[in-house]
Amino acid sequence: MSSQPVTPPAPPSDPFVHVVYYEPRIPGNTGSAIRLAAVTGARLHLVEPLGFDLSEAKLKRAGLDYHDLAVMDVHPDFDAALDAVGAAAPGAPGARVLAFTAHADVTYTDVDYRPGDVLLFGPEPTGLPDDVLHHPRVTDRVRIPMLPGRRSLNLTNAASIVVYEAWRQAGFPGAAS
Repeated sequence: MSSQPVTPPAPPSDPFVHVVYYEPRIPGNTGSAIRLAAVTGARLHLVEPLGFDLSEAKLKRAGLDYHDLAVMDVHPDFDAALDAVGAAAPGAPGARVLAFTAHADVTYTDVDYRPGDVLLFGPEPTGLPDDVLHHPRVTDRVRIPMLPGRRSLNLTNAASIVVYEAWRQAGFPGAAS
C-alpha cells in the first residue's frame, strides 16, 4: 500500500475577511499571520514600509510551510491597501474598515462582522498612528479588552482573536467538519 501525498486545497479567492497589517515591524509576527490566513481563509495585506525583508528566515520559519496556502498582498501605502480591499469611501457602499486600538469604546465582541470586513492592525510596538485611526475610510475603532496597566497583546494574537470571532459569526465557512 503506497501513500500518495495529499495536495491541500488552494486558498479561497474570496476571503471572508481581510487582515491588514499597517507597517509591520517583526517578521515572526507576519509569519504567524501568514499561518493564520492559511488556516482560516482570511486574506493578509501588508502596508509598506515593512520593518523586514520578506525573504527573512524568521518570517519563513514562523510561517512554516503555509506560505503557499495563504493569500498575501503587499501595498506601497495605506490608500493603495484600502483600494485593494474595496474599502468604502465616506458615505459610499463598500467594505468596512475596523481599526483595532486600545483607545476605543467598542469591543471586538460588540461587532457583527460581515463578509469582506477589513480588520486593521498597527505596527509593533506603537499601534496605529492617529492619522490612520482617523482616516475618513476607517469605519470604526475597536478594542480587545485587557487588564489595566497592560500595553498590548502580541500583534498576531490580537488578529487571531478577531479573525476567529468573525469566522465563528460567519459559521466557519470552508472549515473541515
